[in-house]
Amino acid sequence: MIEKFKTNAEVIENGDKYLYGNHVRMPLSIERGEGAYVFDKDGNKYLDFIGGIAVNGLGHCHPAIVKCLEERAHTILHCSNYFYNEPAVQTAKLIVENSCFDKVLFANSGAEANEGQIKLARKYAKDHGHPERFVVITMKNSFHGRTLATCTATGQYAVHRYFEPLPSGFRYAEFNNLQSVKDIMDEYVCAILTEPVQGEGGVRPASQEFLQGLRDLCDEKGILLMFDEVQVGSGRTGKLFAHQNYGVEPDTCSMAKALGSGVPIGAVCARGEAAKTLTPGTHGSTFAGGPLACALAATTLDVMINDGVIENSRKMGEYFRKQAHEIIEKNHPETVNEIRGLGLIDGIQLNKPSGQPVVDLCFKDSNVLINNTNGNVLRFVPPLIVNEEEIDIVIKAVDEAMTKLGW
Repeated sequence: MIEKFKTNAEVIENGDKYLYGNHVRMPLSIERGEGAYVFDKDGNKYLDFIGGIAVNGLGHCHPAIVKCLEERAHTILHCSNYFYNEPAVQTAKLIVENSCFDKVLFANSGAEANEGQIKLARKYAKDHGHPERFVVITMKNSFHGRTLATCTATGQYAVHRYFEPLPSGFRYAEFNNLQSVKDIMDEYVCAILTEPVQGEGGVRPASQEFLQGLRDLCDEKGILLMFDEVQVGSGRTGKLFAHQNYGVEPDTCSMAKALGSGVPIGAVCARGEAAKTLTPGTHGSTFAGGPLACALAATTLDVMINDGVIENSRKMGEYFRKQAHEIIEKNHPETVNEIRGLGLIDGIQLNKPSGQPVVDLCFKDSNVLINNTNGNVLRFVPPLIVNEEEIDIVIKAVDEAMTKLGW
């Protein structure tokens, strides 16, 4: 019989005993969620501005998602890619009809989707007469996953350490510095991979000039431009894809996180010749594109596109940054270095070594969940259905935490 735990303390005690210790967890066992709120095992209520790290785009237990899960439980959860399934076709159709892409290849996570892009780029080069091309240029402070190839693609030594020798074929340029990309370009490069907004790297939006410059450079060299939109796609930035804010179209783009509303799914979106590269036998997955994950993805996209969720993300992101400037930056001018973001991925960089003391006080004193990334950047990636009242609660919590710290 499965043991039922009664309290937060019991879950934490048993978790520390049985769970592998590769995550640093807050002393909180989340029992259920509703909208932008979660509740712990003891019944306490928290405003969730972590959102499963940008996963719960529609909030917790959205009625459309609940209905989809109930229906799917009574039909079929898995078949295989030896067959077609309707939800996979529906999801791909929604993506293609609302983007520049022609085809969609499914995966099970963001890291898998980025692996798919890397493999696609290398095969594309060989298919087009350049077997010597295998190098992918990525950016410093980027994040592309935890598999061996994607952690190597990630431009952070902290992610590389312990795992040498790393796979060959990756070089790192400065984000938002086109010349640094050109400086390491040569005949061995097959693609450039970047996030339109760096998430784990401290919520850093790309400049228009940088993304357009990358597009022009890739066109000049005959190589692929690939975007990682695992964290910033699926409506997060006020558009379905972050690159749509810039009017710059990549050859391929990864999706994951919010795409499945909590059920693991990833996707590689491709256009033009890049949409013809991965042929039968070159790439695939047992679970990718399964009917459960794709039914949830299709439902998620339908609600985001047709129920005003993406537009709400744009409006609430603007409101968040306005309030952050007018309250947090005004009250703590020596502490706040910069406020930046796009849609509802927002960051407050501090003139402190770490933002974790603010995170801890927001949790302890205000029942508000936020997180700290890239050392000293407070990151806010809430459900895209949040409202002004909920944003005001978070702004107040951060302001009060900084005041209490004497910042």
